[in-house]
Amino acid sequence: MKNQKTKTELLIIACSAGGMLLLIDLLANLKGDVGFAVLVIVHRNDKYQSSLEQMAQMKCKLRVKSAEEKEVIQPGVVYFAPAGYHVLIERNRTVSLDASEPVHYCRPSIDVSMQSAAEVYGSGVIAILLSGANRDGADGMRAVYKYGGITLVQNPADAEIDMMPRAAIETKAVVSILSDEQLKQYCRELD
Repeated sequence: MKNQKTKTELLIIACSAGGMLLLIDLLANLKGDVGFAVLVIVHRNDKYQSSLEQMAQMKCKLRVKSAEEKEVIQPGVVYFAPAGYHVLIERNRTVSLDASEPVHYCRPSIDVSMQSAAEVYGSGVIAILLSGANRDGADGMRAVYKYGGITLVQNPADAEIDMMPRAAIETKAVVSILSDEQLKQYCRELD
């Protein structure tokens, strides 16, 4: 599925309501020696303490951490968008945390992160959008597709809440619609 001429530099996995278990499974299926970075965007409220990164680290072979301001993005690391901040990727491939207005009522916004990543990494991006209850991610997937990246969505029939995958599919910018098992297999095969 992935164009062999294009090297994967950044994998983005994004979800909202109903996507957490599959997200953890996808991270658990990644090899421990991948040559790309992973950015995870999950809609979560900054008013509540979260152990999401710790839960992911228990299952994932890669180092898992919360993205930090001005941090250089490194291959083999899973960066979680911190609650309450949009994560933008700068031209020099560093993280910029932004506390501007929510997008689709969300901060972090999937659209904001995918759009900035697409502009920086171009065809080196793979974006996977999972279950969620709004349209966040649809415009981001369109940007990844426009810049030559690979866009994959969870089959709406498998999603606990199908609104986010359906919204992305409606953009006509989705390369493949995959079942949960197909998404796990895809992640297992990534280098």
